[in-house]
Formats: sequence, structure tokens, C-alpha cells
Amino acid sequence: MQRVVSQKLKRGLALATVSVAALVAGCGGGSTEQIDPFAPTRIITFGDDSAAILQTGKKYTINGLSTDTQLPDCRLNPVWSQVVASGFNFVYPQCNSDFVALPQGIMYAAAGVKVADVRDKIDQHLSNDRFGPKDLVTIMVGVNDIVELYRQFPLQSRESLLGEAKARGKLLADQVNRIANANGRVVVSTIFDVGLTPFGQKEKEQQTDIDRAIFLDDLSTAFNTALRLNLLNDGRLIGLVLTDETIQQIARFPSAFGYTDVTHAACRADVAPQDCTTSTLQVDANASQWLWAGDTLLGPSAQSRIGTMYLSRARNNPF
Repeated sequence: MQRVVSQKLKRGLALATVSVAALVAGCGGGSTEQIDPFAPTRIITFGDDSAAILQTGKKYTINGLSTDTQLPDCRLNPVWSQVVASGFNFVYPQCNSDFVALPQGIMYAAAGVKVADVRDKIDQHLSNDRFGPKDLVTIMVGVNDIVELYRQFPLQSRESLLGEAKARGKLLADQVNRIANANGRVVVSTIFDVGLTPFGQKEKEQQTDIDRAIFLDDLSTAFNTALRLNLLNDGRLIGLVLTDETIQQIARFPSAFGYTDVTHAACRADVAPQDCTTSTLQVDANASQWLWAGDTLLGPSAQSRIGTMYLSRARNNPF
């Protein structure tokens, strides 16, 4: 009888060991389990000036010049959208200098774009195309919305404008969720606090009724908070980049990030934003050590940093 009990006990322990092993493997704890990295087949970009590339290849930052021709070269001083694309060996048609046969990038970003325009661009895309599980969709928009709302003050009250900033943040979240629900893979970013920009700093100096920079910060925060609160929180289809926190850290500790100026625009005011190059800067400006290119436009170093954050999120998010 003792031998029978002993054999039953051994069989029970063996079954229990198998069950535990199966449970661990089912939970992703198996040591041999392989998670395939996300490998998109194209990149689709929506947004404003910060991501845009014109048909001429010019961008809304400090354009780099070719050492041979001294003409703008779109491959130099890439904007954040280019950093992400190049990380997957993609290019946009607007900067296809190496003559890639079939550029894998679709550029919907443009100067002056606001959230409602992104909604319309998504409509346009869906009218003759779709979003798929191998589409990396990148979005950053909202700065132009904040500037538009700010200019309505004081005719519109602070409270009503903050409410509208929240509504526009929610509208952006709705568009991101819409793409995710259509089976796209999305990386979206918060916007930087517009109060930290050269535009915001000048408004603070010139307008004395309230602290205009703080008001712009509050509008930006309202937008970002509504965006984050209304995004689908499934942890899979949507990746979030916190540009606001990054720019805040740079503004507080510029030297730690290699910046010598975080309040002024490096580009000359008499030069159109898309025509700003390393040869059209203010006398004491430095293309790599000044945070801002224009009144609300980021310089090349910040563009590169944000692009790297997007790329890291796209690679590490469990798409």
C-alpha cells in the first residue's frame, strides 16, 4: 500500500510540474520565447510645421547647407519625422535625394496645420487608402491651435479658452484612437509648452495684464492633459512620446543638454521660416546649441532628440 501511495504522489508531482511550466510559458515567461520587433512597411506622418517637408525639401527648422553647393540639402538637420523614417530605412518623396525607387513615407504634415486639419487629412487618406498593422503612423500637432486660442484673449475669457484647449486635445485623441481602431500602429506626442518658446517669452515682456507665458503654458497643459486622458489605454496600439517634459527639462537645465540659449530664435526675423539656413542666423546664434529656430519652431538638436524618442517608442512598443 505504501508503494502505491508513493507512486501516485510522484505522478501528481510530475503533473503539477508540467502544469506550472505550461502556465509560465503561457504568461510569456519561457526563456526561449521570441518577441518579434515591430517592422513597419511604411510610415505615414500627420502634423504641423515641426514634421513638415516641402516639395523643395525645405523644412521649418535651420536647414543645413551642402558643403559642395552651399545650397539647402534636405538630408541635413533632419526634422523629427525624418529621424523616425530613417531609423526604419524609409524616406519621404519630398526628400528622396538618393533616388529610392519607391519612397515608403507619406507626408501629410504641413505648416500651419491644426488638429481639425489632421482630422481632415485622415479623412483624405481613408478615402483612397487604409491603415494596416504594418503602418507606422506618427503624429504631433497642437502648437498652432494654442497660438490661435491665445490670440482670442482677452476677448474670450481664460476659462473658455482653457476649455477649448481641452476640447482640441480630446479631438486629437479621438483621431489617434480612430487610426488605432482602423488597425494602424500610432505614435503620438504631446506638444511643448508654448510659453517656453521665443513667442511666449516676447508676449510675457510686451503684455503686462497677466503673465502671458504662464497662460500659454496653461493652455498647452490643458491640451496635453486632455490628449493623454482620452487615448485608448490598451498598451499596444498606441505609443506616447512626452515632448512637453523633454523641452521643460531642457529649458530648466540647458547646459546639461548642451544648449547655450533656450529663449531666443536662432533664425533672423527677416528670413521666411522655411528659408532659414545655417547662413541666415542671428550673429551670435549657433544651430546646434540654440533650442529654438523660430518663434515656435524647434532647432535641429531638439528635432533630433524628439525624433529619437519617437523611434525608441516605435521600436519598443508592443505593436
